[in-house]
Amino acid sequence: MDFEKHWLLITTKMLNLYKNDSKRIQHFLKVYTITKLICQMEEVDEKTLWICCCSALVHDIGIKEATKKHGYCNGYLQQLYGPNEAMKLLEDCNLDRESIERICFLVGHHHTYNDIKQLDYQILVEADFLVNFYEEGLKPYNRDYCVNKIFKTKSGLKLYDLMYRP
Repeated sequence: MDFEKHWLLITTKMLNLYKNDSKRIQHFLKVYTITKLICQMEEVDEKTLWICCCSALVHDIGIKEATKKHGYCNGYLQQLYGPNEAMKLLEDCNLDRESIERICFLVGHHHTYNDIKQLDYQILVEADFLVNFYEEGLKPYNRDYCVNKIFKTKSGLKLYDLMYRP
């Protein structure tokens, strides 16, 4: 698997998709960076790293379609439109079918927080939260509540402590 080649292709496609929308571009790049960091800290295998990083790049790809059709883009709509949009982009990047299906599953569930059992899913959710806490300016008690209910990886918890605890 040529990780760097695919990473560059997916990133370039996402940059073009969100051209002139620095908020969205910065968001997916930050989620990607934190996802990769958690993966490395957790010492995940290469396949998990691959799936997590690709998922992080495209996790919010449903926003454009949701906004176009509804005028807004809540988490439910992102999950509804995201998998189809991700599939089109990833197929255009010649990813293997198994990877595409897993990434599309994660895109379609990254705002569903109950019953997270797989490590790739857990890592993506934690990375997205770590970025959203800052971008949305959540108060400490709201952040702590989310972390206590959702975070499970030692690395996600460590990053939360480093980023947000006094």
